[in-house]
Amino acid sequence: MNYYIIAGEASGDLHGSNLMKALLKQDVNANFRFWGGDLMQQVGGTLVKHYKERAFMGFAEVIKNLSKIYKDISFCKHDIKEYNPDVIIFIDNSGFNLRIAKWAKQQKYRTNYYISPQVWASRAGRVKDIKRDIDAMFVILPFVEAFYKKYDYKVTFVGHPLIDAIADRTQVDEYEFRAEYELSDKPIIALLPGSRKQEIKNMLSVMLSLVDSYPNYEFVIAGAPSQDYEFYQTFIKASNVKFIANKTYDLLSVSTAALVTSGTATLETALFKVPQVVCYKGSTISYQIAKRIITLKFISLVNLIMDKEVVKELIQNEFNTKNLKRELDIILDPYERTKFFINYYELEKVLGGKGASEKTAKLIFKSLKG
Repeated sequence: MNYYIIAGEASGDLHGSNLMKALLKQDVNANFRFWGGDLMQQVGGTLVKHYKERAFMGFAEVIKNLSKIYKDISFCKHDIKEYNPDVIIFIDNSGFNLRIAKWAKQQKYRTNYYISPQVWASRAGRVKDIKRDIDAMFVILPFVEAFYKKYDYKVTFVGHPLIDAIADRTQVDEYEFRAEYELSDKPIIALLPGSRKQEIKNMLSVMLSLVDSYPNYEFVIAGAPSQDYEFYQTFIKASNVKFIANKTYDLLSVSTAALVTSGTATLETALFKVPQVVCYKGSTISYQIAKRIITLKFISLVNLIMDKEVVKELIQNEFNTKNLKRELDIILDPYERTKFFINYYELEKVLGGKGASEKTAKLIFKSLKG
């Protein structure tokens, strides 16, 4: 079978690569053509366009790059026609993917969606378009299945693929890890400032402003695969700050606490059982727009899944040095940390265990054979 897969950022690349591996177990003759990243490319097939080329954050940034986005949409449609796949698999990335899905359905292509657009967070009216354009939807958050049910649209909850990605990784030896990256024996505070340049600019300086207040801890920046070290260097002033690229899971596995930009990383941090403070600051325009259309009580996946405040969220103006220091002190307190661990174990149960990629691959291949 020929599979055309469209993923739009680092997390989509991760989940796309695991889905491709699972599809190969079902279909040994699978051929892949995809929009994604390095991890998908390692599985095999043809990379059409790397997510690094189209990573725009926030409403204002998207508007500035509309011309490029529309060119990519036009090119993608042409490329799909040339490839003529048996199925198109969309992974998150709703702004781009829903536009392609509308066209693809009109062209009679089979359309599957893995990891739902966040219609449960804003603009629920898009469900009407999804019901029209998507043949099968596979969701990874339990509350999303219940959300769609209210709109009489049957979707399949397959569990969260991060559980597989974390469970299948090679365990790191902490002593060797610290030696390899010249880390001291101090407890580590991991800094996860995001993957896009815009969010790193907004987040990292405030995170690093705490360094001098914690001489007994080592701060380590988790470098995103989409950015070069030279970009991070402009923010690093203190000598006792370390930088490690493309090893976020290994870093989390040896960390005592973490300061995390809102997104998939909040859930990854929780699954590694690391107490965290969730941070977010966008451009003023983007934030004001988002505040008016997003209807959720929380922004972090951890809190959304548990439907309560498990991790503290510092958003926009609340994200400052004073507040961040107060919350970091709390998550370093032994008593408070115990609460995190209890909630994190409950979170893992709610997510439904291992096997998301395999379940999704089986369902996709079965539908193609049928």
